[in-house]
Amino acid sequence: MNQVEIRPFTLNNYENAIAIWQQSGGVRLSCADEKHAIDRYLRRNPGTSFVAYFEDKMVGTILCGHDGRRGFIHHLAVHPDYRRNGIGRQLVTRGISALAAVGIDKCHLFIVPENESGKAFWADVGFSLHTDIEMMSKFL
Repeated sequence: MNQVEIRPFTLNNYENAIAIWQQSGGVRLSCADEKHAIDRYLRRNPGTSFVAYFEDKMVGTILCGHDGRRGFIHHLAVHPDYRRNGIGRQLVTRGISALAAVGIDKCHLFIVPENESGKAFWADVGFSLHTDIEMMSKFL
């Protein structure tokens, strides 16, 4: 798909992004995905998240950010009708390039355990599955 345009993710993209995330089986939404939270995330991480457009329709998203030490990818999603055209790879390339440009040298992501196709995709673009650590969380 040569006509895909990758653009910076702005808050104006929010409604279309939510629609894509809701259609993506590998994305779990929470209160952290409400508009005000995404606004805060984008302002804290300028220029590291992107959307993909095909013929004036938003067809993909990637949220990338960092904590100053490590990068994190959240919500890589491509509309089901546009998958398997390299859009996800283009978004990942832009996202990790943006992280590298601000000095981040390692990137993590979260993936739901049952998302086998997602695991295969991430392995294919160079990510490794960690089996030696577990994550713990606490609501503040």
